[in-house]
Amino acid sequence: MSDNRNADYTAHKIADSIEVDGDITKPVWSKTQWSSRFVDMVTGDPGLYETRTAIVWNDTHIYFGFWAEEPYVEARLTERDSLIFLENDLEVFIDGGECYYELEVNAANTIYEVFFVWRDAYKRGGRFDRPELDVHNPQTYTFGGNDDRTDSNFWRGTHPRGSRWAFTDFDLPGLKTAVRVDGTLNDKSKVDRGWSLEVGIPWASLSLLADGRSLPPKDGDIWRFFLGRFQKLVVGGNEVNPHPAMVHKAHGVYDTHQPELWSAVRFAD
Repeated sequence: MSDNRNADYTAHKIADSIEVDGDITKPVWSKTQWSSRFVDMVTGDPGLYETRTAIVWNDTHIYFGFWAEEPYVEARLTERDSLIFLENDLEVFIDGGECYYELEVNAANTIYEVFFVWRDAYKRGGRFDRPELDVHNPQTYTFGGNDDRTDSNFWRGTHPRGSRWAFTDFDLPGLKTAVRVDGTLNDKSKVDRGWSLEVGIPWASLSLLADGRSLPPKDGDIWRFFLGRFQKLVVGGNEVNPHPAMVHKAHGVYDTHQPELWSAVRFAD
């Protein structure tokens, strides 16, 4: 339990369920407090394009709404679990203490999911030793973070806890996502306004991430979420790298995999 001073955003409880169809003009979203404009992940300066998010919840689900300004909405990757971050996307990470979950969605509503468990928390016979989190699965990898290949941190990455198990074959039960494009997808002959995203996640699917917390949350509970966006830019025929990263809360470093730096979201009943 924490007070408002420790929260970066307050998610309010709603009475009804939301039909996840990508439409953020629904009354529930118009009555919800939206975030401020996303900022550069490193500097905290205003983001290149307007990006905002809102979060609501009920007894069965947590819902995320996003708006992403984009003059030429583009999404070429259509195969599930493609590396969506290689183009334009919106992202939600959920911190679970000993683990965390990553979701990325592009404007074609292609999703990419990974479940991470800190290697120091994965014990033989422990709560993460289960069929869907099989370290022997060919689609399970070790991961050190966004900057894990320099001479001083080649294996462990830069985080004090070291590396994680990355379960790329993981699918969150009951996940629903939907996108609407205000414009024409993959057509640079016309200027678009942007695209919206809705995400619905059952609380029952987050038991591994609850870390002893109540599901659904209790009034005043705080969870940490990464709420961000990556934008592919091509200037003079050359792709800008790294891609501009816009987030709800600045990190000071170009690394999404730092849960202690994510937005603290307070749940209000």
